[in-house]
Amino acid sequence: MSRWPLPEPMQLALSEARKGESAGEVPIGAVVIKDGQVIAAAHNQPRGLHDPTAHAELLAIRAAARVLGSERLTGCELWVTLEPCPMCAGAISHARIGKLYYAASDPKGGAVEHGARVFEHDQCLHRPEIYSGMGEAEAAELLREFFAARRA
Repeated sequence: MSRWPLPEPMQLALSEARKGESAGEVPIGAVVIKDGQVIAAAHNQPRGLHDPTAHAELLAIRAAARVLGSERLTGCELWVTLEPCPMCAGAISHARIGKLYYAASDPKGGAVEHGARVFEHDQCLHRPEIYSGMGEAEAAELLREFFAARRA
């Protein structure tokens, strides 16, 4: 779907999203990178874990923090297939993630360029560099197909 090959971290995030879809979860995937290496990857699991906070971003952040042995993910990048919600954006800030890459925008529930715009508030203590749009077509198509099948 993309005109150019997607960066490997976004390909991995999309792969995680597909795993979530296979498990009946909303297809969103996330990957944490540190010094060019994948240190954590996850997909949405609120249904499977019976946990409304089990978003892909939070699961990946928690796993990365365990790997690094620190609650601060300084110097890490988070690659995710959908614009983070307010909860996830707050966690990204608290974790001190350096760069956030997300594929598809989420006008309804996103909190980076839409809605709460968490990183624009004076109370936000850390703001990552933000890059959007890489893999947007692929991520949006996954979500469209998932919800179309649910409505059918």
